[in-house]
Amino acid sequence: MSAPDDAGRSATAPPPPAPVDEPTRVRRPFLVQVAALRKQNGAARVEHREGLIADLGAVSVVVPEDEPVVLDVTLSSYPGGITADGAVTASWRGECRRCGGPVEGRVEARVKERFAPTGGTDQDEEAYPLTGDELDLEPLARDAVLLELPLAPLCREDCAGLCPTCGANRNTETCDCAPPVDPRWAALDTLRGEDPPI
Repeated sequence: MSAPDDAGRSATAPPPPAPVDEPTRVRRPFLVQVAALRKQNGAARVEHREGLIADLGAVSVVVPEDEPVVLDVTLSSYPGGITADGAVTASWRGECRRCGGPVEGRVEARVKERFAPTGGTDQDEEAYPLTGDELDLEPLARDAVLLELPLAPLCREDCAGLCPTCGANRNTETCDCAPPVDPRWAALDTLRGEDPPI
């Protein structure tokens, strides 16, 4: 038991103050400071960056939001801007276009792009924006991955798909459904059943 102080109060230490809520700092792993790089034309630096990019995907294929996008590039300065040369890799998940089953894979996209300041009469319209001495590699990584994602993935090259009549997965089960009639040959099938002319 703590001894009382001169005023008769307990000498135990007061509880620590409650932590002050601070606004959560948004982490931007693809943001690169390039002030030193821009001071000397031809200077180069290797950058490895990885982080999460939200809402990255196509119609039936997405990069999971808990899977990082990895970027390895060499940044080089040129008069007025920076070039980024390297690769972007990411894992993806989706649905097989034939059977609807799960399918996954990994893409690697080669990149070689320019970053230049916006505005001015000599603006490079094909370059990504370079704001001051900060270079944001996230738009480059997003665009590169989107261009490489498969639009209609297959779980395997010989996927048999689903039966159009009963919906059975022909990769794992069989059914007794008759094959569908090709409407292009329906008229010939009708003629085949008629009596031959005399």
